Amino acid sequence: MILSVAHHIRELAGGARPPLPLHAPDGFFSIPVSAAGYAVSALVVGYAIHRANRQFNERMVPMMGVMAAFIFAAQMINFPVAGGTSGHLIGGALAAIVLGPWAAILVVTAVVGLQAMLFQDGGLVVMGVNIFTMSIMSVLSGYAAYWLVARLGRGYAQLTAGGFIAAWASVVAAAVATALLLGASGTTSLAVALPAMTATHMIIGIGEGLITVFALAFIHKARPDILQIGGGAADGADGARGGSLGKVRLWAAGYAIAVAVAAIAPLASGAPDGLERFAEDAGFIGAALDAPYALIPDYALPGVSNEAVATVLAGVIGVTAVYLLIAGAAYLLTRAFRSGSAPQPE
Repeated sequence: MILSVAHHIRELAGGARPPLPLHAPDGFFSIPVSAAGYAVSALVVGYAIHRANRQFNERMVPMMGVMAAFIFAAQMINFPVAGGTSGHLIGGALAAIVLGPWAAILVVTAVVGLQAMLFQDGGLVVMGVNIFTMSIMSVLSGYAAYWLVARLGRGYAQLTAGGFIAAWASVVAAAVATALLLGASGTTSLAVALPAMTATHMIIGIGEGLITVFALAFIHKARPDILQIGGGAADGADGARGGSLGKVRLWAAGYAIAVAVAAIAPLASGAPDGLERFAEDAGFIGAALDAPYALIPDYALPGVSNEAVATVLAGVIGVTAVYLLIAGAAYLLTRAFRSGSAPQPE
């Protein structure tokens, strides 16, 4: 969430800048809160693995990889909102609508973890907190909101309206959770953090909602059979339309779309996002700690002089890495499913 000196220099020079960091750095949350974040996140992610394994079907294999790659790429693109602030996709509601909540938690957790370890985006000490707010809270709140709307019907109108409401609610819920944890850490006053974070992210949630509706409309048009609830059918291996060839095409098309999204990352807004803006205004931006190592910091591949090219290459590396990570996990689930060692879906 921090603007480095190099970023400021690039802005003053009028040059392109890599996408902003997306997640809270070390130093924003206290050690007890960070430890609690790890404990709670470990329990919920462990339960999500259990539930995803019980509900696993081969339809989910390509979609988990596609969704992870798209969310990673889309999160690189900050969009401007009011007051010199920017927002970016979280993707929790979108993943929950397409995959269901438990697989969605695993997908978003994989994205957040990769961003921290490979791109130094989000602190390692506070990774549990980032997973709790960005993955668990956004997915569960978004899924709950969508489920309520989906009870009114399963038509296209419910799909799009529910998608927008779910995405908006997921952003606000994540912001509220972040404000509460900042207050519990003593980083800033809860009386200041809660209204400021909530108000800003109510606006950012509109952008999240529009992106989610666009993505759902595209999926509904191209492959309505893969939607988990609301717009399409669903469960069972027949969701992987076209058998093995259909899955290969879905993997390839999803990867190509994610790479295309990453390619426009240099056009992202250079304004600080909601948490960074609040940290600057509230005076605790200086509490942020740098990562203990640097692999591909600031989403720019080291050694590449052209910043736009460095950003695109970093995006392609990230898309590929998260794709392979999810593909590996899905492959293991597939083997267990086919061998009969995995429990049958409930």
